[in-house]
Amino acid sequence: MKRILSACTMAFALAWAAPGLQAQTAPPAPAVAAATAQQFQLANGMTLIVKQDRRAPTAVHMVWLRVGSMDEVDGTSGVAHAVEHMMFKGTEQLKPGEFSRRVAAIGGSENAFTSYDYTGYYQQIPAGRLEEVMRLEADRFAHNRWADEEFTRELAVIKEERRMRTDDAPRARLYEALYAMTYQAAPYRRPIIGWMGDLDSLTADDVRQFYRQWYVPANAAVVIVGDVDVAQVRAQAERIYGAIPAAAVPGRKPREEPAQRGIRRLELKAPAEQSYLAMAFKVPKLTTLEASDDALALTVLSAVLDGYPGARLERALTQGPDRLADSAGASNGLMGRGPQLFVLDGVPAPGKTTEQLEAALREQVARVAREGVSAAELARVKTQWVAGQVYKRDSLFNQARELGSQWATGFAPDLSDRLIERLRQVTAEQVQAVAARYFGDDQLNVAVLRPQPVDPAARKKAPAGARQDPTTEPSR
Repeated sequence: MKRILSACTMAFALAWAAPGLQAQTAPPAPAVAAATAQQFQLANGMTLIVKQDRRAPTAVHMVWLRVGSMDEVDGTSGVAHAVEHMMFKGTEQLKPGEFSRRVAAIGGSENAFTSYDYTGYYQQIPAGRLEEVMRLEADRFAHNRWADEEFTRELAVIKEERRMRTDDAPRARLYEALYAMTYQAAPYRRPIIGWMGDLDSLTADDVRQFYRQWYVPANAAVVIVGDVDVAQVRAQAERIYGAIPAAAVPGRKPREEPAQRGIRRLELKAPAEQSYLAMAFKVPKLTTLEASDDALALTVLSAVLDGYPGARLERALTQGPDRLADSAGASNGLMGRGPQLFVLDGVPAPGKTTEQLEAALREQVARVAREGVSAAELARVKTQWVAGQVYKRDSLFNQARELGSQWATGFAPDLSDRLIERLRQVTAEQVQAVAARYFGDDQLNVAVLRPQPVDPAARKKAPAGARQDPTTEPSR
């Protein structure tokens, strides 16, 4: 299963497109066009982003922190995610769990997520109850309080989450090991949920210190999308969020990844029914739209390989009696606060090996490097990108999440529209050039899952009533 990474990928954008959309088909316009997002800065340094969309009397309210697992230090991995959990455990005014009960009482839903790059909290609510939710969120942002016993109980929940999502999930374990091998200095080498040894020694004061250090207005953005009046929301935000005292954002040390000099490989033996292969190539990321031609071309390349039904990898590797793979995929990390990867992955067909699949996947990229891509392929992936952006606007949540993630990674609210225009300018020659430039041995990290017998009695299920935490993790 593919999950969202901290980076945006072409596959992620295409997930909103209509299945089987043809290149010549123009996407329909929304019934009522959403307004352009507007960004403001409050006096205490907090950012406010508001986008009006009047199609339904609802709103999405989000608070984003430009802090994630990449801001942790060794020995406290998992602390950013632990803070996210503890933000539901009360304030000076609210008892543990009361925040969620109050949101539910007004007909809303809510949750939170942690990634390498950021942490986010959100509520989907009737638009008329927005101010109530703003007050609740501002209260826990500034006044999160809980007893040590609450942390002890929640830490047990986090450990069980790690067991279920990583320790008992072979592909998640594989990607955890792959990231730890791929990154030598970059903080993406640590898992978002934390190493179990670090969780064992994590203390309540570790979590409180991380919260006090990073949960400051200048490191946060409020994102609101829906049936709202921009001027009214701005006034409410100044009154509610603007009252939080200003504080300096801690300095961040650069942790540059050293150049890789040769293939790195690992194998993981785990109970599984099929082998699995993941190949991660280090590639450039989007820095500015004016200076990221290769990152954009790599994004288009990933879509040529695996961006629509019947794309190159599916046609070449997963069809016919002599097929090499049950599945094959490609994705490119376009955006993020840290270094990014281009990933090729797949499951060998019965009787085939991961070594054969690795050679075949690399050959598909090499073929693009030799022969280029056709005008029809290029037109199709670009049209589907545009379609994905249009269909995405049917969801207030997706609009808000895009605005928040763009802010967290250092981009302006108009990035999506500008990105579409830049992607339209990517040429077949640029796609061919990046296929030749970034897929050599020195950029490659390979992880192979070697299946072991599965014990049916060992399968676990989520405990009844557990909060479904959509923590972003590097698994596929």
